[in-house]
Amino acid sequence: MAYRWTNDLTHDDVTPKATFLNRRQIIAGLAAGSVAGSLLPQGAAAQEGLTPNSFDDITNYCNFYEFGTRKEDPARHAHMLTTAPWSIQIDGLVDNPGAYSLADIKSKMTIEERIYRFRCVEAWSMVVPWNGFELADLLTLAGVQSGAKYVAFETVLRKDEMPGTRFPVLDWPYVEGLRLDEAMHPLTLMATGLYGQDMPNQNGAPIRLVVPWKYGFKSIKSIVRITLTDSEPPTSWNKANGREYGFYSNVNPTVDHPRWSQATERRLGGGLFAKRIATPMFNGYEAEVASLYTGMDLTKFY
Repeated sequence: MAYRWTNDLTHDDVTPKATFLNRRQIIAGLAAGSVAGSLLPQGAAAQEGLTPNSFDDITNYCNFYEFGTRKEDPARHAHMLTTAPWSIQIDGLVDNPGAYSLADIKSKMTIEERIYRFRCVEAWSMVVPWNGFELADLLTLAGVQSGAKYVAFETVLRKDEMPGTRFPVLDWPYVEGLRLDEAMHPLTLMATGLYGQDMPNQNGAPIRLVVPWKYGFKSIKSIVRITLTDSEPPTSWNKANGREYGFYSNVNPTVDHPRWSQATERRLGGGLFAKRIATPMFNGYEAEVASLYTGMDLTKFY
């Protein structure tokens, strides 16, 4: 890893929460866009003046199939999920395997705010102010062994609290994976909240992954297990439809989804007639992450 991205700004440097919650004020708040850009890596900040989406947008338009397949289902049903106490089992090729309580993890980490572009395969995007810490710090705490090449993740499975899991939409529990260098990259975040407060249940409480240069479904929610392994782990959407969803799932506007183009996108919150904009390579983080894929055929490894 060539560098570590650091940020000395706090939530006080961003538009106040009360302003974000008022949609009329957020439209008028031009200052928010300039601050948001300063929190982003250079490559993403250069793409556009990024104003974070409203709290209402972010928490009411969600993909969390454990609570239903419609975008509004998670906000309607996720209150049933018990999120405290919470622990993550870390195992596999690590020096310190075991169950790590989230409270203990957070006490050892530096929680910071980062504003990231976030993109879904259905050609919409949003900008989210996440609170969290680098996944690399957690993996370092667990002690990554030399043979580890991949990191596998698993979502909690509680059918009594997650009504969507009563249907075979996917092969439950939801699983995801990253290559180790992707996981250790300084942009890869373990998010524990947004807008300076704890993570809402529908957005992946109490802790989720955020990998901003990949499609949103790579950012697995409500994580209960992390496994270091020497082989590529299965991922839920790749298992469900490998033709449409590859392991890497990097945002690449030159590779179309079989059922729609990925070349343009709309910002969530702009309505049905929102202007479409060109989708940037790696979701705007090309300067930071392209080196991870040097020599790879990104039309084959999609």
